[in-house]
Amino acid sequence: MFSHRIWWRALQARRRLCLWTALCLAVSPAWADEPPAPLSLEAATRQIADQTPLLAARLAQQDAAREEAGRAGALPDPQLTVGIDNLAIQGPGAFTAGGDTMTMRTLGLTQVLPSRAKRQAQRDAAGANVEQAASTTEMTRLAIKQQVAAAWVGAWGAHHEVQMLQAMRREWAVDVTVAEARLRGGTGTAADVLAMRMEALDLENRIDEATSREAQARAALGRWLGASVNQPLADAPDFAVLPHDESSLLSSVDQQGNLLDWPAREHAAEAALAVAKADKHPEWSVGMSYGSRVRGLSDMVSLQVGVSLPLFTRNRQDRGISARAADLDAVRAEHDDARRQQVEAVQAAWVQWDALGRQVRRHLDQLLPQANDRAALALATYRGGGDIQPLLDARRDEISHHTDFARMLTDYGRAWATLAYLLPEGNVR
Repeated sequence: MFSHRIWWRALQARRRLCLWTALCLAVSPAWADEPPAPLSLEAATRQIADQTPLLAARLAQQDAAREEAGRAGALPDPQLTVGIDNLAIQGPGAFTAGGDTMTMRTLGLTQVLPSRAKRQAQRDAAGANVEQAASTTEMTRLAIKQQVAAAWVGAWGAHHEVQMLQAMRREWAVDVTVAEARLRGGTGTAADVLAMRMEALDLENRIDEATSREAQARAALGRWLGASVNQPLADAPDFAVLPHDESSLLSSVDQQGNLLDWPAREHAAEAALAVAKADKHPEWSVGMSYGSRVRGLSDMVSLQVGVSLPLFTRNRQDRGISARAADLDAVRAEHDDARRQQVEAVQAAWVQWDALGRQVRRHLDQLLPQANDRAALALATYRGGGDIQPLLDARRDEISHHTDFARMLTDYGRAWATLAYLLPEGNVR
C-alpha cells in the first residue's frame, strides 16, 4: 500500500531507527484487549450512507418535491356558494326571505377549468423540482464524501507526523546525552546542554501540535460518522493513482458534483416560461346554482359558463413571458459560467495534485536522506569535539523537512480526494 511504502522508506532513510515496526505495533495500548478493526478511507466514506443529518434533510426535501409533483396540474377545488338572490329592501316584505316572489335562497357550485397547457406546465415545473431535489441530494452526498475524505486524510497525516516526531525524539535524547557527557568530561559547556534541552522541548511542542491536529480531524470525522472515531486508521490508498485521468474528468464536468443541479435549474426555468405562456390561454369555469323560492312558486336552477378574456396581453401576459424568457437566458448563461469554473477547478486541482506528488517524491528520495546524513555528520563532528551550532542547525532542518514532508503528504492526500470524489461513481478502487 501507498502509506507503508512511503512511510517505510521515509523512516528507513533515518539512521538508527531500525525499531520502526515495533513502534507501529505499540501505537495504542488502550486497544490491547480486543482492538477494533482499523478504519479505512473507503469504509469511512461508505459509512455516511443516508444517516447523516444533512443528507437526511436532502432526502426529506426530495420526498416533499415528489409529493408536490403528485398534485401538480390537478383541477382546483370547486367553490361552494350560499346566498340570497333578489332580496327586497323596500315595502312590507323588505329584508325578508319570503317577502317577494322573486327572492330565492340559492346554493351553488363552481368549478374553474384551467387550460390544458397551463396544467401541463405546472406538472413540468413540479417534475423539474423533483429533478433538482434529487440532484441536490447527490451533490450533498458527494460533498460529504469529500469532507469525510479530507478529515480522514488529515487525521491519518497528523497521526503519522506524531509517530515520526516521536521517533526523532530518541535522536534528540542521544544529542542531550552527548552534550551532558561532554560537560562532565570538561570539553563541553552548560550552555550546550541547555541549548539541546530547549530544542528537545520545542520538539515536544511540535508533537503536541500534531496530536491536537489529529484530534481535531477525528472530531470532524466523527461529525459525519455520527460517533467518536477512536479506532486506528488503516493504510491510505495510493495517492499517486486516481480513478480517472485528467481528460476523462474534463470531458465529464457536467456529471460532477458542482454541476449536477444545473440541468434541473434550466428545466425549472423552461417550465416557468411555459406557465407564463399558458396564461395567454383562456381559463374556463362552470357553475350551477339551485334557487329555492317561497312555497307555491317553482324553484329554479341556474347554469353559468365563464371564460377569462386575455385581451390586454401586451402589458400583462407578454411582459410575464418576456421576464421568464430572460430568466431562462440568465440560467443558461450562469450554467455556462459554472461549467467554465468547474473546468478551471479541475485543471487547478490536477496541477496541484501532480505538483504535490513530485514534491513528496523529491522529499522522500533526496531531501530527507540528505537531511538525515547532515544530522548524522554533525553529531559525529560534535562527538569529536566540534561546535554545537552545526548540530543544532542540522537537527532543526531535519525536523523541518520531516514535518514539511508529513504535511505535504497530507495535502497530497486531500488533493487526491478532491479529484477522486468529483463524480458520483468516482469511488476509490
